[in-house]
Amino acid sequence: MTRIRQQNVTAAQWSANGGALGAVDLTLPENDVFGVDVFGVAVQRERLPEDVFDRLQECLSTGKALDPELADAVAIAMMEWALERGATHYTHVFQPLTGSTAEKHDSFFEPAGEGRMIAGFSGKDLIQGEPDASSFPTGGIRATFEARGYTAWDPTSPAFILENPNGTLLCIPTAFASWSGEALDAKIPLLRSMDALSRSAIKALRLLGDEQSEHVFTTVGPEQEYFLIDEQYYFERPDLISTGRTLFGAKPPKGHELDDHYFGSIPERVLAFMMESELEMRKLGIPVKTRHNEVAPAQYEIAPIFENSNVGSDHQQLLMQTLQNVARRYGLVCLLHEKPFAGVNGSGKHNNWSMGTDTGQNLLNPGDTPADNIHFLFFCTAVIQAVNKHQGLLRASVANIGQDHRLGANEAPPAIISIFLGAELERAFEAIATGEGDPNTPASYLDLGATVLPKLPLDGGDRNRTSPFAFTGNKFEFRALGSSMSLAFPNTVLNTIATEAIDELAGKLEEKLAAGAAVPAAVMEIVKESYLANKVVCFGGDNYSEEWHAEAERRGLKNLRTTPDALPEVIADETIAAFENYEVLSKRELESRYDVWLEQYSIRANIEAEEAYAIAQTMILPAGLRQLSLIAEAGVSALEGEVRELIDELVARLAELKEANSYPTEMEGLELAVYARDQQLATMAKVRETADRLEKVVADDLWPLPKYEEMLFIK
Repeated sequence: MTRIRQQNVTAAQWSANGGALGAVDLTLPENDVFGVDVFGVAVQRERLPEDVFDRLQECLSTGKALDPELADAVAIAMMEWALERGATHYTHVFQPLTGSTAEKHDSFFEPAGEGRMIAGFSGKDLIQGEPDASSFPTGGIRATFEARGYTAWDPTSPAFILENPNGTLLCIPTAFASWSGEALDAKIPLLRSMDALSRSAIKALRLLGDEQSEHVFTTVGPEQEYFLIDEQYYFERPDLISTGRTLFGAKPPKGHELDDHYFGSIPERVLAFMMESELEMRKLGIPVKTRHNEVAPAQYEIAPIFENSNVGSDHQQLLMQTLQNVARRYGLVCLLHEKPFAGVNGSGKHNNWSMGTDTGQNLLNPGDTPADNIHFLFFCTAVIQAVNKHQGLLRASVANIGQDHRLGANEAPPAIISIFLGAELERAFEAIATGEGDPNTPASYLDLGATVLPKLPLDGGDRNRTSPFAFTGNKFEFRALGSSMSLAFPNTVLNTIATEAIDELAGKLEEKLAAGAAVPAAVMEIVKESYLANKVVCFGGDNYSEEWHAEAERRGLKNLRTTPDALPEVIADETIAAFENYEVLSKRELESRYDVWLEQYSIRANIEAEEAYAIAQTMILPAGLRQLSLIAEAGVSALEGEVRELIDELVARLAELKEANSYPTEMEGLELAVYARDQQLATMAKVRETADRLEKVVADDLWPLPKYEEMLFIK
């Protein structure tokens, strides 16, 4: 048996090994673990004096800052709760511009004299931390020698306990800002955008006759896709370790052509991993709902229920961390890269986004007859207007190097941003815009033709899985996010551009009402005018087709295929105007993010190119040379020509890649990103093409890397 086959047998052998969680009676209250590791409202009510609890909830609902006395009382209760659960340390968890989270742990305990220690945690410790800000990417906001940065407690996102085999840790979600007050993180802009949208939406609702609502919040429900592979294969792939994706790998005989993996029976080992992951997430208050096999072999999906955008974004970071941590307990590695395997489906993160009031109204719920729902028509029109005006910015909000392998391919939304409304909603808007036809769709049912099967209520329109921004009943699904991405910036963009559009439409509504128009008639006029001006962004057909690309160009829609194409939209004049107007991000803060994301693209491209060269030069080329020796030893000269030709081609292309990796040091910013895309990544793709052909002619026991058919199908 070859070395590779032995590895397969080892990887395929798995059992719970006595560590199974087992099943519990979920009807018993003591077995309900949802939120047990969260310092949420229920724990606050139990732990805090009634007056302190009431004052804290008032601060949370009104957005007022906590006074020192209140902060001290909350801090003491939080510390005692954490100590009872075994926490010796606390940390302010924040989200710097790295795309992940960061933390610095501090102990509750301090020397108290006479060789004793005492636990302490003040309101000041809770509210403010001071991690070193010098080594985080800032895009020029802070120089390396200017180290001071502050974390500020976000009381709207509950503190939680993170369990470890050797103890626990109190985690406090925080914002991260520089000494000069600029946002160095993803949370601050998101919170600012939520506040801005609430103010503008409430103003619009007052014009529409709503006198009850006091606050409007945005919600997200992200669908997270990911891959699982045996950890043995992961650690034998230097490319996976350093880049998150396979830089080499020939297409296997079987991929996902049969679609037999999609929604199929979940393998036992994977299901066990899912169950433990979900248990950990429930303890952390993450409302996970759905799990299933995705399209590609070894690809899966998990989705939570809607939460407000800030908490949902924080929970999404926790969810990804939990998936990666728990996978290792099962001898698996969770891959969150957007395209870990060439030739099979990549992974996205569908961002289901909506707006709701504190009185329970979903502003994007059309009701039974969308044409009669004035609130829905107004806010839905604002979204259409916002997406059309800022289509380039929306594309830029989901740009990273992993996305460049996914967006635009026949597996994910194209790089062209468009809106799918669905037949019912499109009919309503067209009827309003033209004054012709019935905007309402009568209720209908789907008869399945068998008496034993019930008639099913038929939705007003089919779904379009190729659309990057689709209306799906009571929300918009922004399907273009990458699987590794934070939700924060895409939702900051959605909130900000929607705020701008709401204000513009509200201004027109105010003028019409002042002129004596009735609300329904005024709204219909505004909807008609805006829809006719922005309907070019609405498309209900196949977004993958070449015909759509040509049609989109005729419509004047942007097709920003790669990250270097898209990122300049972050600092476009329209972007800066909107973000500064609503005090979400200043021009300087936007420029810093633009610089950071360009730098990250170039650095990651260089890492990939350098890793590809190293693997091909030191692992793949020697395997090819050994195959030549094997052929010569066997005396089968007929096989020599093809192998030698591939080796010669590989050597030549490696020389090109080595040259491409020696880029001029004076390049920076966009110029360097374009160079990385057009020279390093393009040349690397040529090396891969040759190496993947070589894989198919080299003896299996000589090939140095685990193959796709092993990694994708060993469960």
